[in-house]
Amino acid sequence: MGKVESKLYIIGAGFAGQMIAEDIKRKKIFGEIAAFLDDDESLIGRKIEGIPVLGPIENVASLLRVNGIDEAIIAIPSAPVERIRQIYQTLKKSNFLHIKILPSISQVVNGKAHLVQAREINPLDILGRTPIIIPLHESLAYLKGKRVLITGAGGSIGSELSRQLLSGGAERIYLFGHGENSIVKIYRELHLLQNEGVGEKAAVVPIIGDMKDREYVRFIISHTRADVIFHCAAYKHVPMMEENPVAVIENNVFGTKNLLDAALEFGVERFVLISTDKAVSPVSVYGVSKMLSEKLVLQAAKKTSSSQSFMFVRFGNVLGSRGSLLPIFMEQIQNGGPVTVTDKDMVRFFMTIPEACSLVLQTGGVGKNAQAYLLDMGEPVKILEIAEQIIRFSGFEPYKDMDIKFIGVRPGERLYEPLWLEEEDPKPTAYKKILKLTTKDPETFILDDLLEKLKPICSWDEKQKDLFRNREELIKILRQAIPTLDEYYSEQQNQGKHVDLSESVKVVL
Repeated sequence: MGKVESKLYIIGAGFAGQMIAEDIKRKKIFGEIAAFLDDDESLIGRKIEGIPVLGPIENVASLLRVNGIDEAIIAIPSAPVERIRQIYQTLKKSNFLHIKILPSISQVVNGKAHLVQAREINPLDILGRTPIIIPLHESLAYLKGKRVLITGAGGSIGSELSRQLLSGGAERIYLFGHGENSIVKIYRELHLLQNEGVGEKAAVVPIIGDMKDREYVRFIISHTRADVIFHCAAYKHVPMMEENPVAVIENNVFGTKNLLDAALEFGVERFVLISTDKAVSPVSVYGVSKMLSEKLVLQAAKKTSSSQSFMFVRFGNVLGSRGSLLPIFMEQIQNGGPVTVTDKDMVRFFMTIPEACSLVLQTGGVGKNAQAYLLDMGEPVKILEIAEQIIRFSGFEPYKDMDIKFIGVRPGERLYEPLWLEEEDPKPTAYKKILKLTTKDPETFILDDLLEKLKPICSWDEKQKDLFRNREELIKILRQAIPTLDEYYSEQQNQGKHVDLSESVKVVL
């Protein structure tokens, strides 16, 4: 009995589908390209480079004889999420087990599609609203010939910024991070994309290091001569950081200060901090750390020269980031469930990682010094509804095939995360989905004085050695400075839900 050859069906006979077909033929990979599937009546019945165009998609897919090794690639990068969802459901009903997709990214829309960009379809592609498409080649013109450094380059946001930066014409892209494995992974991926013709040629340089090391940060910024910094690195897992409050302040606050001081000293042209909704009226140490980072950026902006612009961009949750709900839900489903949701009423603002990164990159170019920006996240979505959709995407029926268990809100979490303070009064800019915030100095503390109090807790000082890694003292200082944190902790302690740090072991991590 002869070997069964796999067949490939390309969904979409437009420019992207045709480029994918050319790529496959040239590289002589996969098996036979059996057909294009399309809804365009002017194409149905024709042949493109010898490949028949069948359609409409919904009608013809069910007639295909699909075996377990056949594959479909959805190559319609301009299609809205609703259409992708319909196509996916049609392909699943037609017994396709292997479905890939060309992401809806501007590199593809700009006229270049590469097989290497196709990936396994996942819930992100059929959840939420249709992302805004930003022509990266135009919006990244400010990075042409520049040296760009990304901190936390191995993380979800940092790695996607790196991918999109390939289209910006940067001279060098520095991938800075302390996680060796994650930096290696994105470094190799960028080289693979470049070798396959994605983006423009830029020297990609991996740098392993820790932003908590002040002298090393000075060394890196001075020797790389970075023109632009996108600061993505941060400890961010809220419950974990509640257990390790000293570590999050040391890394997120003092690490950010080290970068800002070096950027000021060595003339970095643009500094863009990635911030979060948890910085608004913070109720967790992580939230406080990001709020203080925002204030540090605005403080540094007052010291810049006329050729420098320091700013921050704030947004809510991104679907699919490491440690976020999507990968957790998928892992729970693979393990047979149950899927755990904190509370049936918990809501969050969501955006896909590529969309958030495109907007961040655009903001970096159009943003002004000492300004704060907010990405328009649309309407909040119930976590429960996302869990139900992901269960259905995985082929199960919620509550019937796969149970959902409510586990309660964890320390540092709240049912609703506001994106801005009332006094920040977000206003539209000339750019879609980019809002400008009104900034003001903190009223309940003086930033430099607060950092001076926190410093001996995070860094060894022989004269104040009793303070080193003293989490009880750290929480006390933060509660005195941040009213919303104090109110939240008091409420939690009154309800017996929050750890009384005065009675806990002082964690020294």
